[in-house]
Amino acid sequence: MAQAYETRSRLMQAFDLPEGAFDIVVIKVTGDAIQDRPLKEIGGKGLFTREIEEDLLSGKIDIAVHSMKDMPTIQPDGLILDTYLPREDVRDAFVSPKLDGIAGLAQSAVVGTSSLRRKAQLLNRRPDLQVVEFRGNVQTRLKKLADGVAECTFLAAAGLNRLQMEDVPATPINPDDMLPAVAQGAIGIERRLDDEKTAELLSAIHDAPTGQRLTAERSFLLTLDGSCETPIAGLAELSGTQLRLRGEVLRPDGSEAISGERSGSISEGAALGKDLAEELLSRAGAGFFDWH
Repeated sequence: MAQAYETRSRLMQAFDLPEGAFDIVVIKVTGDAIQDRPLKEIGGKGLFTREIEEDLLSGKIDIAVHSMKDMPTIQPDGLILDTYLPREDVRDAFVSPKLDGIAGLAQSAVVGTSSLRRKAQLLNRRPDLQVVEFRGNVQTRLKKLADGVAECTFLAAAGLNRLQMEDVPATPINPDDMLPAVAQGAIGIERRLDDEKTAELLSAIHDAPTGQRLTAERSFLLTLDGSCETPIAGLAELSGTQLRLRGEVLRPDGSEAISGERSGSISEGAALGKDLAEELLSRAGAGFFDWH
């Protein structure tokens, strides 16, 4: 909802429109509706998008606002995703009422997360940790921490910032220590391919640097064929006309992690992503992705 409100306010400002010019439609998606099972058990791709995209194609809604780290790399026929809002903080946040970082966790401490990527990254660094499934909104997860279900959990810093939750006991983690999910912190806006009027509206709020970064990151993800079942991390950063892309693939149990990076001109973003993914795939070798 915070992402939808931000999109609305940016469109209001760009075109001097009143709030009443927009209707925000809440659509319950499978990934949010099923809270009692791990995401990988209820199907990987499209868990947070399928119902929304069906309403977009049918004309019930005109645009769909997405958290980009939930988005499959290929859109259904008739839809396009080419508008991005300015990217928020890309980092993961360590959340604990008692501790301020992973280093402070005792031997065999219990950690809660529903993210296969974070689980794999944690176990790669600290195989002694016990990782338990942790689903639900921010308030639900904080209550679980208060009840002692786990010592800590992890949330996207972007979400905490957008919700203005300064009171949450969170410490951002340097991407050098925990590379974030591809497209973390980015909001994307999807529309019908043939809707030129909406395309014109959205072009006024598109953030080009975010689009350039996501072009590289999502090309990396596409080549790896990543989904909710695959521990993949990736981050592109811009400096002048140059782009640096870092990527990582892991075994789900954290027993092995393979990482690399590419640098080049911003215009080469998609090629850099594809090239880095192909390198990691070749280094991983047969059997690395056999958990599917």
